[in-house]
Amino acid sequence: MGILVLVFIFISLTQHGDAHGPDSCNHGGGLCRVGTCISGEYLAQYCFEPIILCCKNLSPATTES
Repeated sequence: MGILVLVFIFISLTQHGDAHGPDSCNHGGGLCRVGTCISGEYLAQYCFEPIILCCKNLSPATTES
């Protein structure tokens, strides 16, 4: 019975309209975090709304040539 509840919760999270999933977040240069973004990051979207956030750096990463 517990497994069915977990499956239901997972399906509910993935079916939400604003849930983009971790793949979308990672391809956009973000990281999925639970709760809040850390200092120096902003909320770009949701991996699984409203619990898991997609956070991105405030300043873009620079590469040295």
